[in-house]
Amino acid sequence: MRQSGQRQTWTAGDYRHVGVQFLLAAEMLCEAVEIRAGEKVLDVATGTGNLALGAARRAAEVTALDLVPELIAVARDRAAAEGLEVAFREGDAEALPFEDASFDVVASTFGVMFAADQERAAAELVRVLRPGGRIGLACWTPSGYMGRMLELNTRYLPPPPGYRPPSRWGTSSGLEELFGGEADIRVTGRTLRWRFSSPEAHARVWAEVYGPTRMTAQALDDEGRAALVADLARMVTELNQDGSTLLLPMDYLEIVIRPR
Repeated sequence: MRQSGQRQTWTAGDYRHVGVQFLLAAEMLCEAVEIRAGEKVLDVATGTGNLALGAARRAAEVTALDLVPELIAVARDRAAAEGLEVAFREGDAEALPFEDASFDVVASTFGVMFAADQERAAAELVRVLRPGGRIGLACWTPSGYMGRMLELNTRYLPPPPGYRPPSRWGTSSGLEELFGGEADIRVTGRTLRWRFSSPEAHARVWAEVYGPTRMTAQALDDEGRAALVADLARMVTELNQDGSTLLLPMDYLEIVIRPR
């Protein structure tokens, strides 16, 4: 039931228009985690394949997993267009369909952080990693646009009992809780920037293409949807770094973890 809910969320909008904005973060994470030719790399919650394709360009042996077949199809088409070899698998980040110690690098860009059972998902990343391997993550911070936007959604559509915000992965304290005090965790603050013609244009488009926000909007009446879009536009206006158009900073953590 939980898996079907996740699939519904990430097929509600059109993630192609979202994921393309995060390409730079995936490429930088590939460099931060020091992917080497021939290494076995797993991209968890690959979405449209940004990290998987970046790792394949670096001559790694790449497997990419996602819960949503529609997103896998987009990622597969992108790999074919570039002539890159990636093994795509449908599967759940909370129950990775791989043996223990199968990969040299396990990574995720803005993906695994949305798992409902965060502890279980973190444990799965560690379980399939070989001794001496590296985990690479890109995760939204609570104080940045994405963290604040996700929190705004919960004000309009209360989350289920036991909910923990995905942006917990974008904090040093959350990472310590998830991966334990014995792991070597290196964190670097990064910022992506998204460009739109205006804050209002972004808010309207976002409510259509981004699954979690679209699901929230669909659960509201006309008045509620209008209020959600207006609140989102106000938030974006506050963060805007350009007076004439929209230059939206999107803060995240680039994370490299070496379990001991």
